[in-house]
Amino acid sequence: MALFPFFKKLADFLHGRKAAVSVESSHPIFHALGMDRGRVMTDVKVIKALAPQTPLETPWGAPLVWGDTRKSTWRRAKFANQGTHTGLLAVVLGTYAQFVRRFLSSAEIHFLPGQMVTYYILTDNPRSLDPPILLGPKRQLRVVPVAELPGWDRLARRRMAMLADAIRNPIGREVEYLFCADIDQEFVAPVGEEILGDLVATLHPELYGMPRNAFPYEVEEVSSACVEEDEGDYYYTSELYGGLVSEMYRLARACSLLILQDQANGVMARGFEESYLNRYLIDHRPTCVLSPEYSWWDSALAPDVLVQRLVSLGRNQKRESM
Repeated sequence: MALFPFFKKLADFLHGRKAAVSVESSHPIFHALGMDRGRVMTDVKVIKALAPQTPLETPWGAPLVWGDTRKSTWRRAKFANQGTHTGLLAVVLGTYAQFVRRFLSSAEIHFLPGQMVTYYILTDNPRSLDPPILLGPKRQLRVVPVAELPGWDRLARRRMAMLADAIRNPIGREVEYLFCADIDQEFVAPVGEEILGDLVATLHPELYGMPRNAFPYEVEEVSSACVEEDEGDYYYTSELYGGLVSEMYRLARACSLLILQDQANGVMARGFEESYLNRYLIDHRPTCVLSPEYSWWDSALAPDVLVQRLVSLGRNQKRESM
């Protein structure tokens, strides 16, 4: 892919602060596009998008959540009185165990404070959680042992199947809502009941406010994740998504089947599981969409937001740590 025309289109589209920078992103999509860490571009002006006007609704009428709006206050009040039980799931394999305590400690402070929460840690090393982390009232931790999966790409192929299996037993019987998050993140501001919904997706922080033709959807027609040019409203991150546990099972099961179908044909989408997630969310539009406040990266491509609620750690370790 020719990078200069790509960024020229962004410059024509966006109004924001210009910065002559090298693009550093270790996300698999940008790696697949040749924009991975260490590739320095010269004579290219990268536009860092300033947060555009903050829409509160998607084109299909679902709430687009910014945490400090009146609508979010109303949503928090609505769900706070329902006494919901929510699961927060993360996969912890290999050296990613280094992030687990920081993730859980920050969730204890900021994730659905006052609500019933069960943390589900799918890990190949249960001893990484010894000694046990002290949890507050109405909080519990469930450790679910899984087989070791060395290599980031192997995890990407198996994560959706692992999620579906865990929901089938034991999660589906224990919680009403379930959210999946990458473990190398930290909650830094309140993430409350405003995030709850039947099917919840989060806008990708590096692609928010960019034109549709900048979205790195899968374009190879041989892939089950392929997205046509006239499809798609947003590009969603796989760092945080959730919803009713029944909806999450449907999502994980469908995505795992798409991945298996591609594997049988010797194919893997360039964005790994995130490509299949976006394919599913085009076919099954989210009932609630979270703004980039809820999945933030420190990146030259990310827009400025007033509040960062869940931020990514170790971005430059994403591929090397597995």
